This record gives sequence, C-alpha cells and structure tokens, in this order.
Amino acid sequence: MDRALALAAAAGERGDVPVGAVVTDASGAIVAEGHNLREVTGDPTAHAEVVALREAAAALGSWNLSGCTLVVTLEPCLMCAGALLQARVSRLVFGAWDEKAGAAGSVYDVVRDRRLPSRAEVVAGVREEEASALLRTFFDPLR
Repeated sequence: MDRALALAAAAGERGDVPVGAVVTDASGAIVAEGHNLREVTGDPTAHAEVVALREAAAALGSWNLSGCTLVVTLEPCLMCAGALLQARVSRLVFGAWDEKAGAAGSVYDVVRDRRLPSRAEVVAGVREEEASALLRTFFDPLR
C-alpha cells in the first residue's frame, strides 16, 4: 500500500484524482503499477486499476492474472471491478471506501457476486485514513 499511496499522491500533483494501484504476484513482488491518468490522457478508462492491470498483463505476458493481488487506494468502481474480474485477479486490497461509486462492498459488491464466474477475495480499509486524506485534500478546494 505504501507504493499505491505514493502513486496516488503523484496523480493528485498532476491534477488527476489521487488514486494509485499496484499489482503484486503470488510472492508479493510488485509486477505493475498505475495511477489515474484520465486528465493527462483524456481517456475515460485510464483509472489507476486499469492502468496497473494493463501493465501487469504486459509484464507477465498474459491477461490471466490469477494468483495476483490488486492493491488500490480507493474502492474500485464498476468498470474497475469488472476489469479485475475479467483479469482473474485473486485478491483485492483497498484503502478508502467509495460511498458514491464503489463496487467492492459499499454501493455494489460485484467483486464477490456469486452469480459471476469469477470472484476475488477482498481486504478493505487498509490505511483507509491516509487514502481518504489524499482524496479530501484534492477535492476540498474544488467544492
């Protein structure tokens, strides 16, 4: 989570919503990372999770990331939850809850939905206050 928080801070400094993500392999080694790039690239799909998942697939040479963990500073949205399920990510670890658009337990629980063919273990609230503080610092002046 240390690296994900640093990536989130970097995204915020560049004017994007401060969300950072890393993908680790089964041993816990970081194989990919990403942060929000929507403002920088103009790409609506350039969420931190999608950026990190794309980089992980390229690094590992496969779209199938079974055995990997996605660590992200904010609960994934519907798009990112769907992406991590499509990539067969085994575990999701996140910091802050997203009470407006979260899809891993707050608004929706897509990641653990038994009706879907793939699910991920979820570990929520890891360093939640630090992740939330980055988001508050970013959004407070905009309100």
